[in-house]
Amino acid sequence: MSIRKVAINTGGGDAPGLNAVIRAIVLSSIRQGWEVVGIRRGYHGLTEPDGVVPLDREAVRGITHRGGTILGAVNKGHPFAHPVKQPDGSIELVDNSDKVLERFEELGIDVLFAIGGDGSLSIANKLSVRGLRVIGVPKTIDNDVLGTVVTFGFDTAVSIATEALERLHTTAEAHERVMVCEVMGRNCGWIALNSGVAATADVILMPEIPFDFDVVCEKVRQRDEMGRGFTIIVVSEGAYEKGGQPFFKRRSDGATRLGGIGEYVADEIGKRTGKDTRSVCLGHLLRGGGPSTFDRLLSLRFGAAAVRMAARGQFGAMVGLVPPGMEAVPLDVVVAGTRNVPLDCDTIRTARILDICLGDQITRTGARS
Repeated sequence: MSIRKVAINTGGGDAPGLNAVIRAIVLSSIRQGWEVVGIRRGYHGLTEPDGVVPLDREAVRGITHRGGTILGAVNKGHPFAHPVKQPDGSIELVDNSDKVLERFEELGIDVLFAIGGDGSLSIANKLSVRGLRVIGVPKTIDNDVLGTVVTFGFDTAVSIATEALERLHTTAEAHERVMVCEVMGRNCGWIALNSGVAATADVILMPEIPFDFDVVCEKVRQRDEMGRGFTIIVVSEGAYEKGGQPFFKRRSDGATRLGGIGEYVADEIGKRTGKDTRSVCLGHLLRGGGPSTFDRLLSLRFGAAAVRMAARGQFGAMVGLVPPGMEAVPLDVVVAGTRNVPLDCDTIRTARILDICLGDQITRTGARS
């Protein structure tokens, strides 16, 4: 079956580099002689007026450096579990996948380029099993997608976090405070680890290594004894204490989201050490703004590689960066798990030998921990 018309959608949270991927897919597809359309707001645009829009050269002109996504992003509306409000006010999850597939057929779409993280790629995999020709592109600042050594958006988020930590150094030193900076990452500590090492943080707390407050507070005391009256701590939103659980915040609509661990860590350290502590949550600052040079290039490479995969008929797969090049990774492999930080990775080894406390063992200045 030949390809005449392709579609692009962006699901889940936004990430710097989305527009660059869209541009690369559009321009590469046009060179193949394919018509390109964009689906707004994930899969919602399939059923909304003006929800499916044509994408030509003019539509993607000058968007490589722009943050966000020209198609909009949404992390609700799972086609296989669509929330429908019942007469009694309750919410029932309904499988709308048949309607979604019918709509793709009505529109004459031959291939879907699904740009997203693990949730969006799981949906893409299910649609692929149902017969839709799908190619995934890994998107998340959390860097937690299997099948690629890095996702686009991650480098930008780490750069922003690193700059924030550097700024916290000066105010922490001026006031001899303990500064705790909470960063995104969900259940993986990639952002916290990389930004923490790059910014010479004193403590890095992440989900892969449950932490001990006695160990963290000992690091604070050691720095005081050395005459370094301040401590910089970076904590991933999914980090948790040994024997504990990740922190969640409940929103006004009843939904819960990871968050609050930074404030908790700061309060607890203040109680245990008597130090003046402050907490900062970077939150969505890590998602905003334009992509870094690395992420721009990576995004363009992902988009171009996705079109090459489509031309070769490599469907039901995600384009993954597997140095030195791009490879087609089966979607069922991608969605089988989460790419956590390996405890024996070189960055963790580097952190330990640089005397950075990871919350699990006492570090001794001047000695390998």
